[in-house]
Amino acid sequence: MPDEHQADGSPEPAPGRAADGRSPAANNAGNQARGKERDDRAPREDGAADGDRDAARDEAAEKEHERERAAERFREYTRDPLAEEQSEDGPTDLAAASRARRSTRMLFDTGRDLNSFDRSYIRSAHIGDIHLRMDARQSAEGMRSGPVPEEELRRLRRVHVEPEGYLALRNALRARRLLVLGAAPGTGRTSTALALLDEVTALAASCAGAESPARPRVLRVDPNGGVRGLAASLGDAPGGEATEERPATGYLLELALTQPGSPPPDAMDLDALAAALDKCQGFAVIVVPVGSAANPLLAGRYGMLCLPVPTKELLTTRLRERLEEHVAEAGGDAPDDVHRVADLLSQAEELAGREDVRDAVGLKDLRPAEAELLASLLAGHLLEDVSYEELLTGCRSLAAAQAQEWFVGVDRVPATPSAEGSAVARPGTAALFHPVAFRIALAVLGGASHSAVAAAAHLLTWELSVQSDPDSTPARPLFCDDPESDLALSRGELVDGRIEVAGTEVEAQLIWYRGSALPAAVLSEIWDRHFPVRAPVVRWLRLLADDSRPQVWMRAAVAAGELCVRDFDHGYADLIRPLAEAAIARRRIFAATMIDQAAGHASHRKAVQHLVDEWSRQGTKPLRWTAAMALGYGNAAATTEASLNALARIGGRDDGEQLAVASLNVVRLLALRDSATVLRRLADWTHHPREAYQDLGLVTTVRFAVTRVAEVLDDDPGSPLGDRGDWPLALALAATHPELVGLMADLLWTALNTPRSQEVAMDALDTLLRSAERADGTEWTRPGLAALLPALTAEEHDRRRLDWLLRRLMNDPENPLPDAQARSLWWLAVAPRDRTGREERHG
Repeated sequence: MPDEHQADGSPEPAPGRAADGRSPAANNAGNQARGKERDDRAPREDGAADGDRDAARDEAAEKEHERERAAERFREYTRDPLAEEQSEDGPTDLAAASRARRSTRMLFDTGRDLNSFDRSYIRSAHIGDIHLRMDARQSAEGMRSGPVPEEELRRLRRVHVEPEGYLALRNALRARRLLVLGAAPGTGRTSTALALLDEVTALAASCAGAESPARPRVLRVDPNGGVRGLAASLGDAPGGEATEERPATGYLLELALTQPGSPPPDAMDLDALAAALDKCQGFAVIVVPVGSAANPLLAGRYGMLCLPVPTKELLTTRLRERLEEHVAEAGGDAPDDVHRVADLLSQAEELAGREDVRDAVGLKDLRPAEAELLASLLAGHLLEDVSYEELLTGCRSLAAAQAQEWFVGVDRVPATPSAEGSAVARPGTAALFHPVAFRIALAVLGGASHSAVAAAAHLLTWELSVQSDPDSTPARPLFCDDPESDLALSRGELVDGRIEVAGTEVEAQLIWYRGSALPAAVLSEIWDRHFPVRAPVVRWLRLLADDSRPQVWMRAAVAAGELCVRDFDHGYADLIRPLAEAAIARRRIFAATMIDQAAGHASHRKAVQHLVDEWSRQGTKPLRWTAAMALGYGNAAATTEASLNALARIGGRDDGEQLAVASLNVVRLLALRDSATVLRRLADWTHHPREAYQDLGLVTTVRFAVTRVAEVLDDDPGSPLGDRGDWPLALALAATHPELVGLMADLLWTALNTPRSQEVAMDALDTLLRSAERADGTEWTRPGLAALLPALTAEEHDRRRLDWLLRRLMNDPENPLPDAQARSLWWLAVAPRDRTGREERHG
């Protein structure tokens, strides 16, 4: 950095272009004309000459004012377009929104339509000799009371897998004779209860020396009678004590705790039942779902939780059962049977571990019925009864079946007559709808913080309650939430992670479904099979669009786009068009994200591209703004060229009214794979005869120089920019794509040497230079600067300008650039051939 150059004043204009942006030839012609004017004025009187001088000064002042106005107008073009119509929440954080979008899109595979059923749903199907039922499983209330067949108990002894803590459950049942067992539906809780009752009653009979009775030892009890009914029946039964003729009996009672007019049993009811069981030497297990209604029961002396059975052991047991049945049916000698089963079991486990099979299942943990179906499918494929495609189709049915079970008939709770004959109202709508609202919120916001999902679930609970019972004001108790129950009933999990708050990361508990297939299955179920739910869900999504947190509104936008794919006509009318015309920028970005998500599906791509093209040509101002944001994703036009054409139409009309948003989305396209095409188009714009196109090229150049990669990074996992999220895009591209350096350097040179853009371009270069090292002195963007600066300072004038800027940065009173860093940047920019004779003086 030559010492003779000083930092005061301003950089000299480039030799190839004058300070006013005109070529040297034009300036020479102007000088000759001005000389002729001076000759003509010579004979005039002094007064006339003074008047001419005053007019010249006025003209010069006017030109200076015009130049300042042009520079100010250009600076306005480079403002943040997402903050042009801010709400009270402030500007939109595009970087955080981009990260939330990438995280959410992992939950939805846009290469298929939600659950891979080609936008249809399967209620039942035959695959080989396996009957897949997609209907909801039979609820506990629908099971008939009566004895459990001995054959069922024998099979249970053979295939039941004990959950963790099974021994403690058995000891508690033997000691107290009554056990309240809490677990989520479908987790094997009924099988565990039957296994416990079978074991303790058999042990009691063995200790008493009784022979195997003719009558059953385990009975199911009608849930309508409840705990009091069972206690009364034991007290009224003849022979109230166990004898050899009446051995110890086990009773299974499954309570839903939501039946109208039937309050949950209290501690006195349970004590009375335990006393009656002790008198007749019997045992009882009361199965209840986890949740706020069951908490008092599970917290009492008889309550215990039943953990889910481990998936690996469960699947292995079911597979072995299926394979043993097949080998036994085929015949053969016993030693060969054992080896045959072991070999098939190994093959089945290897098949289950394939990536495409795991993706088709899409569940981290399998419940007993799911493990049984998967075992049947795997065994069927190995035995050549089921094709590979049929295997994958059957695997995909598991998540769809779970979603259907969760939502079918949720509010079909009948009113029951009271003792006086009047109808008893169904339970409160808020308590009824909260579990399903939480599942929907988790499907939409999976990966967000637990508090965000819980808050969104309460909003949706309100909307569902109002839709279901508009004459009543929904009420929800304030202190009855049970996070553990929400997780258990929704197959969710909490993981430690980090979220962004006001531009910085903080630790938080994030929540996900325990299975990648569940979010899409839930959205498909509510949208395709429960039409009345659409209205409250749409209202809820609009509320989420106004949430200031990117982790909420961006995730909701992606999920809303998936819903629009299910029924684009409905989604366009109720979500896309109203939000695209909104006055608030965040709502329009929400609409643009929905459009892009729909465009990710081949079935909707052409329709979306036509829609965005029409908006860019003939749409209102808000629609053109939304179209620009949709084009920035790269899917809303057939090619990159088509996207750039549309953005040029939007930015070039109405005196550049929407030039800022157009330039932002050109920069977003620059971060995609076709960067060279975008840079060449920028060069064409800067040389265009129309000033609007010139401004679009110059503004975009300045913008991509300072825009961070994280603000525009696409969700392509193979992008080389992925690990440079905090780099300016220009330097990240220079470091990863050396072939683009020449194009970027030419564009930046033009912006630095054009009067109206010079000031903001110098500020952008200032930002690039300061990013070479981090505050702690470690290297940051130095490799990108090492690639870009030599191309940007090829001429002596360019090096003089860089020297001037570095000295200005060194003399900055508020944030001076260290001398060593400034000199390092200077020698980074100067080509080796130009360093001769200078390194001794300036090294």
